[in-house]
Amino acid sequence: MAKETDMTRRAFLRRTAALVAAPSIIPASALGQEERAAPSERIVLGGIGIGGRGQRVLSWMMREPDVQVVATCDVRRDRREQVKAKVDKEYGNNDCATYRDLRDLLARDDIDGVLIAISDRWHALASVMAMKAGKDVYCEKPCSMTIAESRALADTARQYGRVYQAGTQRRSEASFVFIVQLARAGMLGKLHTLTGHIMLGFAPHTWLPAEPEPPKDEVDWDLFLGPIPWRPYNRGYLGRRHNHADIWTGGIGEWGAHTFDLCQWANDSVDTAAVEYEFPNNDSGEGLVARYASGVELLMTRESFPGSCGVRFEGSEGRAECSDRQEPDVEPKSLLGERDRIVDEYVARTGRSLSHVRDFFDCVKSRRHPTANADVAHWAHTICHAATICMHLQRDVSYDPLKEAFVGDEEANRMRSRAMRAPWVL
Repeated sequence: MAKETDMTRRAFLRRTAALVAAPSIIPASALGQEERAAPSERIVLGGIGIGGRGQRVLSWMMREPDVQVVATCDVRRDRREQVKAKVDKEYGNNDCATYRDLRDLLARDDIDGVLIAISDRWHALASVMAMKAGKDVYCEKPCSMTIAESRALADTARQYGRVYQAGTQRRSEASFVFIVQLARAGMLGKLHTLTGHIMLGFAPHTWLPAEPEPPKDEVDWDLFLGPIPWRPYNRGYLGRRHNHADIWTGGIGEWGAHTFDLCQWANDSVDTAAVEYEFPNNDSGEGLVARYASGVELLMTRESFPGSCGVRFEGSEGRAECSDRQEPDVEPKSLLGERDRIVDEYVARTGRSLSHVRDFFDCVKSRRHPTANADVAHWAHTICHAATICMHLQRDVSYDPLKEAFVGDEEANRMRSRAMRAPWVL
């Protein structure tokens, strides 16, 4: 990131320009949308890097009556125009502003929060920049590329008092809430094994042949790369993030961001991480075991659950599992009769919505921590990254959650962070 004096001067100039150009928000009644909150009561939102997944989340957000999306930012012109058309159609106007550089969007004082759905390499840095600019953040997962990025994310949210929600939405889905609460309430007995679904493999460090670089307004290649090493332009990088290690977190982080988080929650260990990681003697991560100081084991598997993002919790008196598009499967079966009561009690006790985006917006207003806040995300992602390091080194590693460092392992400790290309540094 640029020097403080440079950023201050740039922010002043862009903020002034943005305020002059910022569109006014039309009253809901003028749009024939009387169900919408009054303009003064709305959360004003911007979107950064809104592709396929981001557009889906943005649609959920625009349905909320107290949310107004006013701007979108993307290094790709086609994406900017696509999202603007979607937003303008939703509100029946032409007011959605477009930006190529996220710093221009973040300079707007009228924006309360941002949805960040850019590729993995930008998630932590864009979130940190947004929080330092005074914005609350909803960020898609994986939330970081390294342990160091996860720590910076949590520290920034705390230091600046910002609301941060990771896009691990299964924390707000009734089926997953049910089995997690079964485990936390001791209804499965003493937990001994947690199982989390992971994706296959690790992205290679591939380089594609150079192609002519398009005009900056069409694709801002330098901004696209952001904090990763510079390389010549090739259009193949734009839509194939799973093929490049600098761009994609990898198979363990892709699903582990969801499934390890749920295991952490069920195990009441959301403020720590596993301490031992056993290499499974393969290239996929299948069977990797992460062991907590308590002896509870987290098994990582590509085992076929009926749906994606499957988790299983096993205790001395029962077991429970769930995945996408799968009803909870529990033993003893009698526990299924407790589902509605347990979920209703959770909602009543916590006051949380079983809508992940609604939980975020409620917290923007109340200033309390969302269910998938930055600290929760940091520890779940720490397990993802420690397991990935175990796989890259192809040997067992030990981790100290108090020191946030590998034990007596200089090689592993160097992998807690990655070099970031100036000026895009944390």
